[in-house]
Formats: sequence, C-alpha cells, structure tokens
Amino acid sequence: MRQRSFIVIAVLLAVLVLGAVGVYAYDSSHKDTIANGVTAGGIDISGMKPKAAQAKLDRQLAAPLQKTVYVKFAHRRYKLTAEKAQVHVDTAGMVHEAVTASRRGNIVSRTTRELTGGSVHKSIPLVVSYSRKAVAKFTRKLQKKIDTPSRDATISFAGGGIQKVDSQTGLKLDVATLRSHIAQELVQTTADHKVRAPVEKVKPKVTTADLAQKYPRVITINRTGFQLTLYHDLAPAKTYRIAVGRQGLETPAGQYDIQDKQVNPSWHVPNSPWAGALAGKVIPPGPQDPIKARWMGIAGGAGIHGTTDIGSLGTAASHGCIRMSIPDVTELFDKVQVGDPVFIS
Repeated sequence: MRQRSFIVIAVLLAVLVLGAVGVYAYDSSHKDTIANGVTAGGIDISGMKPKAAQAKLDRQLAAPLQKTVYVKFAHRRYKLTAEKAQVHVDTAGMVHEAVTASRRGNIVSRTTRELTGGSVHKSIPLVVSYSRKAVAKFTRKLQKKIDTPSRDATISFAGGGIQKVDSQTGLKLDVATLRSHIAQELVQTTADHKVRAPVEKVKPKVTTADLAQKYPRVITINRTGFQLTLYHDLAPAKTYRIAVGRQGLETPAGQYDIQDKQVNPSWHVPNSPWAGALAGKVIPPGPQDPIKARWMGIAGGAGIHGTTDIGSLGTAASHGCIRMSIPDVTELFDKVQVGDPVFIS
C-alpha cells in the first residue's frame, strides 16, 4: 500500500511540475505581447508585439501630428512646421506602458486571463510634446507683423487752410489665445492644423467724425497774407485783416492755443531793447496803452489785440503780436474760448 501511495503522490507531483512548467513557458512566451483590451492614444494594439505596436502608433498617431500648422489672417497664411515646433510623440514610451500594464498580476492570473480570452481594459493616453519656446517665438513674429497702433484723428494747417488727418483703427493680436489654439492643433491628431488669428480692432479715441466736435473753433493766421480766419466746425466762418510782427520781431510760426483772455488789458512791456525806457513797465488802459479793447494771449508774450493804428493793418508793423481793428477784435473775442487752437504760418 505504501508503494502505491508513493506512486500516486509522485504522479501528482509530476503533473504539478509539468503544469507549472507549462504555465511558466506559456507566460514567458507572452511576456512581450500586449494584452487584449489595451489601447494607446485611442488606437487598439491588443495582441501585438512592441515593434509592431509602435509602428502602428507611428502611422496613426505620430504621422498626423507632423503636419504644418497654418495661421490665417487677412488673406495671408503664416506657417509653423512640426519640425520648428519640435513636435514629438513618445510612441515607444506608450508601448512600454502598454506592455507593463499587460504584465500586471501574477503568473497564474495572467495565464488564466490569456487562456480564457480575458481583457486588461487599459487605455494609454497620447504622449506628445512640443517646444513652448518655439511657439512663443512664432507668435511674437506674428505680433510684430499684425499689431498696428490706432491713430486719433487730428487737424493740421497746410495749403492755406485746415486739413483733416483721418483716424486709423488699430489691430492687436491676442497672443495668449493664439498660443493656446496652436498648442491644441499640435497635440490633437484629428485637428485640421488651421488656426484663425484672434485679432481685435483697437478703436481710436478720436475718429474723423469726432473732429468737428473736438475742434468747434480754430484760428488760422496767414502772416504773408495778413489774414486771420476763424473756423467753426472746421469750416471757415470769417476772415479778418491783421498786422503781424515786423522784421526782426516776427510773429512766431507754429501751433499754439489761446492761453488767456482780457478785456481792456494793461500793457506789460517786455524787457527788450526796442522798448527803451518803457522796458519792464506796466502801462494801464488809456492813451499810452497800444493794446486796445481786447487781448487773447497765445505764446511767449505774443497775442491778438486791438489797435487804433488802422493804417498798420495789412503790413508787418507790430513787435510780434497780431493787431486787429477794435470792432474786429471785439467780435473775435466773443466767439473764441481759452484752449482754442491757433495755427500760425
């Protein structure tokens, strides 16, 4: 009986050993085979060897992401190649993770799963990288090409009259949003790799339509023509005959504005050689005061004032100021305000 029991035990042990050897051999033969139910980047790589799996991922994941990204703006396209963006899909790493997931569990559970057609149900995410520095450089280049500052409308004095300088709407590229959109195109295999540049219009503070409201009154002074013209809403309203500065004491050319207004002003005599004994004195209104009726200061002691010397009008006779007849200067005084621009040519 003992011999028979020994034989039975020996047979059982032999079966167990052979079974273990068989399980080990089967498990070893499948050690680099990806288990059923494993996907990488949404691609099924079940039952594949690493080399074949990586080749499949290269075709279906890496290749589509090697396309050039095009950014469109105003009928132009700017391109960022995958090479410049340094796009890299780590298919090797994804396959390695798939194999590792397939080997989880013990030798018995793995063999049982394989023999019974079981699955791992593991989804390996797409692993793709790109150079943020390269994308930032690309968007900065686009920003320099696209960004345009807005320009306020203004006025200038040319050709003997007021000229409108039109406003200009500016453009500003939303760099942060563009970088985000490009990044999405670089890492999504289903993307069409086309981006529309997110550009905002920058409106000027003063448009051409606003000019008349901003400049309701403007004075122009033509020294050679001895004329002062008052503009209302940028249209000439009335022209007056004037006298301007004599040689050596010319009325200064340029753009100024009315700085102050006075009725029956005193004459503050400049400290200049031509003033003689009156230099630095203040002459009150009266017969000795050449500044009659009204005063509109412009710049550097020069201004617009009335005069009783009507014969000087139409000539270069003053010490730098603009002379007008008393009725004319009184009329002009009531029509303008401090801050109104004055163009002298």
